[in-house]
Amino acid sequence: MGIKLFDPDGYKLSDEMELRIEELIETDSSKLWVPASEIGRATRVESARERYVEYAKRTLPRNLRFDGLRIVVDCANGAGYRVAPEVLWELGAEVIKIGVDPNGRNINHECGSTAPNALIQKVREVRADIGIALDGDADRVVIVDEKGRIVDGDQLMAVIAESWHRRGRLSAGGIVATVMSNLGLERHLKGMGLSMARTPVGDRYVVEHMRKHGYNVGGEQSGHIVLSDYTTTGDGLVSALQVLAVAVASQRPISEVCSCFEPLPQVLKNVRYGGGRPLEDANVRSVIEGAEALLGDSGRLVIRPSGTEPVIRVMAEGDDQGLVDRVVGEICDAVRSAAAKAA
Repeated sequence: MGIKLFDPDGYKLSDEMELRIEELIETDSSKLWVPASEIGRATRVESARERYVEYAKRTLPRNLRFDGLRIVVDCANGAGYRVAPEVLWELGAEVIKIGVDPNGRNINHECGSTAPNALIQKVREVRADIGIALDGDADRVVIVDEKGRIVDGDQLMAVIAESWHRRGRLSAGGIVATVMSNLGLERHLKGMGLSMARTPVGDRYVVEHMRKHGYNVGGEQSGHIVLSDYTTTGDGLVSALQVLAVAVASQRPISEVCSCFEPLPQVLKNVRYGGGRPLEDANVRSVIEGAEALLGDSGRLVIRPSGTEPVIRVMAEGDDQGLVDRVVGEICDAVRSAAAKAA
């Protein structure tokens, strides 16, 4: 459970502003209190659902419909449980919906983009053309193709970027992704003459870079994709609609549309530690430098402490699966040894 704060323009607050709010919460902020008459009031917009449905449909090219498509949509018992099936149905699709029975406790529980097994099974069971899984607040999306295979955010960004570039809609000559996006995506975009800027993990950093440098497509491997022509944050359904539009226009199955590039072998492992700063250990630094030299220009290494738990995340990717496995294992072993010494 968490709280998301947005500024008046609809963007997430900066790190500095969030830290300032945390400081105010943890200290005496009574001097900032104002009379009840000066506090805003929440009001219900009765037509909100209908407005959103029309907005989502308007992100598609005029007269494009999904007639003849069988779509399974998993709404994670969350925010999109009514609007997502409704949008797809109004566009002509045959809709099979799951994860549409929220009870206040089952959001994301064994369903949605964070647990797509139920979607995979349903797609195979009903022989659907595509499966769409949203997460609880519907800002992320994972797609399952007609063969029951998961398509991650990197492939989805590639589909959208290529489509928008071809139509002259892609701004700034590329997209924004995070350090976790696969090197295969970067190479694929480069082959089309497009760039890929990388930011730290977190959609907030992606959006900040997009705003500063004029990009209109960005996102994360997790499926949080931001299309700033339409909104200030991720919208899983709108992202899925863009991919469906490409499939309909090209008359190709999702498995072909969403196979833009071959991902490089990528390994991510987490090492838990009890205290100290393992990444400052001399041996750990030496092992990391050796790994970077071994990977050279044929791979990438990303090592970062988690922002929410005492864990070091070690990710490597490259053309050689064996080498990737080896360098990740060696770095993890070095971090564990350093953590043990500091304990």
